[in-house]
Amino acid sequence: MSRMVVRGALIAFVVLVLILLTAWAAQRRLIYFPDRSVPATAGGSEITLRTADGLRLSAWLFTPLPGTADARVSVLVLPGNAGSRAGRVPLATALTSAGLTVLLLDYRGYGGNPGSPSETGLTLDADAGQAYLASLGRPILYFGESLGAAVATALAVRHPPAGLLLRSPFTSLPEAGQTHYPFLPVGLLLRDRFPVESLISQVTAPTVVVYGTADGVVPPAQSRAVAGAAANLTDLVVVDGADHNDRILLDGPALVTATTTLAATLH
Repeated sequence: MSRMVVRGALIAFVVLVLILLTAWAAQRRLIYFPDRSVPATAGGSEITLRTADGLRLSAWLFTPLPGTADARVSVLVLPGNAGSRAGRVPLATALTSAGLTVLLLDYRGYGGNPGSPSETGLTLDADAGQAYLASLGRPILYFGESLGAAVATALAVRHPPAGLLLRSPFTSLPEAGQTHYPFLPVGLLLRDRFPVESLISQVTAPTVVVYGTADGVVPPAQSRAVAGAAANLTDLVVVDGADHNDRILLDGPALVTATTTLAATLH
């Protein structure tokens, strides 16, 4: 083997090692995309959640407007990996119009909250949101959006809800990540795992899965796999032609109806 070939192989190896080290060090920047600014209040009541590791997280509680029949069900919205609670206000508005009480939380590092996001951190944040709604004494429906579907599923194992709705769930973060970074050993690199498919079989609460057929972020096949693994799937809602971040998957009629229909069965 010539020196040039050996040298070329060595350079390629060094470049590969540097890429892997960079991916390892910066991986959470490739997973979490928080809007760190403090959002302006948009109709909800400002509340503070306290996590087990001592953080104080700002959140908004939306209740049915006067004149709206109270469904007496609380919805814990566990958002995806981007933005802040301000972007979920249309969802909260739609659900409170149907008589539901809605808690929009922001994870640590999002929406002006302290801390940095991680799987462990989001676990504690979800626990804090669940504890607050549990104090209200009403049935709780967990609503998990994308990455939040993973947070909601794990929360449902720790603290069983009255109902669980997963919007655009992936089977696990490594499997979702592999579709976007096929040239990297994602399964070996990721510290945050979010194993939805392996946990959903432990959730006995009525479960609904909603996904779009044109989802370019979470492969639709992964959402179908989660639905197939669910222990108590009561509905599978397929929104034809919808991509991951389309408005129809934020507060569209199919999603809102799926949520309110599930909520109506929880008494």
